[in-house]
Amino acid sequence: MASSPLSASPYEVLGVSASATTEELRRAYRSRLRAAHPDTGGEAQLFHAVQAAWELVGTPENRASYDRGRPNTGSHETFAARPARTPTASRPQARSYGHPGGWRREKYLSLMREWVGRGVELPDPYDPTLVRTAPRDIRHVLSDALAEEATARSLTDLGIAFTLWHDVATSGASTSSGVTDDAGKLDHVVLGPTGLFALFSEDWGAPVRIKRGELIGEAISDERPFHSLATRTKVIARAARVRFTAIVIVIPDDAFPDSLTEVGKVRGYPAYLVHRSRLPGLLKQGIDNEDPVGGNELFDARTRLQSTIRFV
Repeated sequence: MASSPLSASPYEVLGVSASATTEELRRAYRSRLRAAHPDTGGEAQLFHAVQAAWELVGTPENRASYDRGRPNTGSHETFAARPARTPTASRPQARSYGHPGGWRREKYLSLMREWVGRGVELPDPYDPTLVRTAPRDIRHVLSDALAEEATARSLTDLGIAFTLWHDVATSGASTSSGVTDDAGKLDHVVLGPTGLFALFSEDWGAPVRIKRGELIGEAISDERPFHSLATRTKVIARAARVRFTAIVIVIPDDAFPDSLTEVGKVRGYPAYLVHRSRLPGLLKQGIDNEDPVGGNELFDARTRLQSTIRFV
């Protein structure tokens, strides 16, 4: 099961309450496993999810560990921030500026403290047991912070020819000492020999679909992710007087069947939906019909962006 604040709990996957008896849990597991088995017309994804759920709560020891927020599966579930990999002398990494996921981390902590209540002690706001009980909108903020951090880690090995900016302020954004809303930033801006890219890192905790050049899905509601990304990209393009090669929305690998999908053009920008695992390859290879960015052009674009970009 994916370690995401929006992931269904093993009890939800098995279709029982968290207070179910051991026998009720076992019966639910067997029933769900039979129903989800691909050989009987079930879905492979659900079949694997049922197996993963049973691994988490199928024995008294594992169940007790899960209920305490520390699954006994070889690694501890945690939603605390994970740092990017340390650069090595043998493999120079991409230049990186800004704090990926930082704005959403701050927003999550503010919302969580407000939800818990004033005066209530909050020793660990990332305790998985606490996170699972929070309203979905709060968990969504944290899941997007984790998505941004994961994307940033995946990009560090692009190499020194690439430059990364994270949590980039756009129209309506404030400085880091002020307050802004989500309409005020790009999650990542990536510049390299293959072009200039604007990125959103998203995790809606559910599958998404593409319809008429936009993402849709039960969890997306009335959002227009590609339109929002294109609108914010234009702000930076005009301010820095640069041309963006494409806009990209990065999602977990299990949120969409294809690892790389060309959506079409959104407000003049070629738009792509990509699995996080496929993102580095896309940025290294570039997109079709786009010439490589030369040394002088790359230096000029980096200089313009560096002098223009501000962070939320």
